[in-house]
Amino acid sequence: MNFSAHKPVTVLAGENCVTENAALFAGLGHRALIVSGRRSADLCGAMTDVAAALDSVGITYVRFNTIPENPPAPLCHEGGALARAEHCDFVIAIGGGSALDAAKAVAAYAANPDCDVMDIFSDAKRTNDGLPLIAIPTTAGTGSEVNRYSVLTIDGGAKKKTFKAASAYAKYAFVSPKYTASLDENYTVSTALDALAHAIESYLSPKSTDVSEEAALDAARDIWDILANGMYADGERDAGGFTKVQREKLQNAACAAGIAIDYTGTGFPHPLGYSLTLTRGIPHGRACAIFEGAYLRYNMLTAAGEEKIEKLAAHLGTTPAEMICRIPEMSGLLDLSLEAAEREELIDRVADAGNYANSPYVITRGEMSDIYARLFG
Repeated sequence: MNFSAHKPVTVLAGENCVTENAALFAGLGHRALIVSGRRSADLCGAMTDVAAALDSVGITYVRFNTIPENPPAPLCHEGGALARAEHCDFVIAIGGGSALDAAKAVAAYAANPDCDVMDIFSDAKRTNDGLPLIAIPTTAGTGSEVNRYSVLTIDGGAKKKTFKAASAYAKYAFVSPKYTASLDENYTVSTALDALAHAIESYLSPKSTDVSEEAALDAARDIWDILANGMYADGERDAGGFTKVQREKLQNAACAAGIAIDYTGTGFPHPLGYSLTLTRGIPHGRACAIFEGAYLRYNMLTAAGEEKIEKLAAHLGTTPAEMICRIPEMSGLLDLSLEAAEREELIDRVADAGNYANSPYVITRGEMSDIYARLFG
């Protein structure tokens, strides 16, 4: 699909899209703050390409390369202060979902010097648009490069909270599958499962549109073809065991799924999975995937949910029963065990999330306990 036709982000795709479009950087300012993790941007080659592109158009930059998994809002607040102190007029994000989400928040904090850490979540207190942003994903999972969501941790890392604003969209997204070629199999599968969860949950959302459904179906099919059926495996494999075609399809699928959830948001696997990520360090994609079978099973209890899930499964060339079984298996978490008290505490952390209402079947607090007990009891 034409990603740029539906959202304000201009998407440039291709192996060398960064260096081939260096002139676009020049249109955003004279000095950039580059937001990334400590090493990933350098290891995958993206930082080398960005530095060359900036140098070719005379743009200076400063790096803020301290972003961890599950970025804390206070750290992003520090990044905003650094951008102001260094007189940066735009932000470049390089990395996976954590770096891209953090950069959106950094851009907003930078443009709102009077905002305290929690003020970013209030439209009334966050009065200025964020600095212009360029997003360069180095994983194929979150689709953060094409949506306005920034998921941050608060309360010392105990909870997650989403910042979103119209100005949080990137101006440009440079989507090159070569930056994902250094990822190992474990990380690649986890990020692909995140994108698959986005596609499924968006497709079932009552907020879905023709555009979001097209994006969700395209994304889900390519990810299922690769993860479940091993398609597009002919050719040389990289260090993670994937071919160039598989990397390209997974990257495009993540982008499409990111567009889909920008219309709809996500369903209950996301909040239920957040607690596992924050307390057990389980990668976000795998934490979502373990709940995806329950998500499909409960939604099959409604006429609307059953109809859409049957259509989705047919589009993937499979059955609802196989999806319900295989996606949790792909998570690699079926052997995880949690004591009853811990299960309830993890649910309490996210019991008030808005995602539960975003599907044909709305689970109750008791059903959350049933899901956790069935999976981890």
